[in-house]
Amino acid sequence: MTKPGKEVLFLALGGSGEIGMNLNLYGCEGKWLMVDLGVSFGNADYPGIDIIMPDTAFIEERKDALVGILLTHGHEDHIGAVAYLAADLGVPLYANSFTAALVARKLAEEELAETVKVHVVDMDAQFTLGPFGIKLVQLAHSIPDMCAALIETPYGRVFHTGDWKLDDDSKLGQPDAEVRVRALCAGGVDAIVCDSTNVFNASASGSEGSVRDGLMQVVGEARGRVLVTTFASNAARLETLGDVARATGRQLCVAGRSFDRIIEVARANGYLRNLPEIIDWDAAMRLPRNKLMIVATGGQGEPRAALARIAEGNHPLALEAGDRVIYSSKQIPGNEIAIGRIMNLLAERGIETITEKQAHIHVSGHPGKPELAALYRWTGAKTLIPVHGEMRHMMEQARFAKSVGVAEALVQKNGQVVRLLPGPARILETVVSGRLVLDGDMIVAADGAAMTERRRLSQSGHVAVAVAGRSARVVQRGLPVDPDDMDRFGQEAETAAANAAANSKDGEEKRREAIRLAVRRVATQWTGKKPLVDVLLLDS
Repeated sequence: MTKPGKEVLFLALGGSGEIGMNLNLYGCEGKWLMVDLGVSFGNADYPGIDIIMPDTAFIEERKDALVGILLTHGHEDHIGAVAYLAADLGVPLYANSFTAALVARKLAEEELAETVKVHVVDMDAQFTLGPFGIKLVQLAHSIPDMCAALIETPYGRVFHTGDWKLDDDSKLGQPDAEVRVRALCAGGVDAIVCDSTNVFNASASGSEGSVRDGLMQVVGEARGRVLVTTFASNAARLETLGDVARATGRQLCVAGRSFDRIIEVARANGYLRNLPEIIDWDAAMRLPRNKLMIVATGGQGEPRAALARIAEGNHPLALEAGDRVIYSSKQIPGNEIAIGRIMNLLAERGIETITEKQAHIHVSGHPGKPELAALYRWTGAKTLIPVHGEMRHMMEQARFAKSVGVAEALVQKNGQVVRLLPGPARILETVVSGRLVLDGDMIVAADGAAMTERRRLSQSGHVAVAVAGRSARVVQRGLPVDPDDMDRFGQEAETAAANAAANSKDGEEKRREAIRLAVRRVATQWTGKKPLVDVLLLDS
């Protein structure tokens, strides 16, 4: 049983070896502090699944030692699992007002507003949870109010970056990051736990303010309707788009509930006060085509998002030949096929698409190598622990950190307990980690029986056979049998099932297994597939 002693332990249960689903734990003097509790999103490996979460079994078994959950910012990969998992952990959350407002809406949707306590802390707050002294500092990112944390313990200091970048023209953030970080980390820190997402970028990520000119050009030269899709959480980009709409004589219309939520929360926290009036969909469709800018969700190809529905012609907002769609965002790895499908639908209708590869219309919210090197210097970190990246990202950050003077770098992955302090960082042991999925209304193991069976169904199909006496009836789903041959296939499978039933004298279970194998053998001979076969004995 891992129990932190007079030391500082670090354990990632999500977000190390992958991008998304961040959950980090710090252990000291018998207590644990959690930083972030996020999700990832479904893909072809998880049929029928939209949300994937870290397995919290390790910390649930030790929840009496958990002192709280610190949330760095409001992106789904850092807060998305709160509404599903925080109630079982039974500790309060700590977040700045912007992030707390987003979390509060999630908790309310799940009727947990009275169950999970959220403490609102200032962006430069200082507070103590058990043996952990926490000091927050605001850094730029693609969502307002991202807070890095200096974690102080009796055994040393750790700087946890969260997601971040450097931006002296961030529109909604504070530009003096160097001054604030140097002051916070005066005297240096023992370790830095750092975002790895953009480590392969040799140049800095770029300023949000620099995007305005590129958007001005591609919107200003458009003759028809313009639709811009971007990450809904990027309130700074919304501010920029509002400026561009005003400057190009277009009125602003928004499509997507996540945009509505972000705008509401941003305004409540003092942001987006200068955003132009947002018109409704009916008014938008009555405007001259060159007088409208639509801002819509769906830039990652999400099938139910506004852009997909507009591209399919199933939305009150409409585009036609000569209109322009601007992707003011970056393709997240793994979404290329979904994004391409939407782009092809638009192209088929004569609608032009413009991406960041054609114009300067997006900057990342994560640090390139120059920004990483700067933060290493400002914090004076002696040891680097890369997180928030696939293994290739984390390994590259470790190599880069050493090349610019960081004394030590240790690459860990989910489930590996690292002894950070005192002394050289080293991996002590590996504990249970894994993934959970939200499957309908149930939270289940990502690689449990239900998901394993569903994968097999999607790959191989299904056959059901009912046997009564010497007769059998077979129904199949998902097998590649030609419709003209379906009756012949069914007769052959039913004959095999009936013969197996008649020839098996060894009890019900062996009889059922003989029938299952006989029917699957026929299906394999016909199709090359080995489907799941369920047998119902009606005379047993």
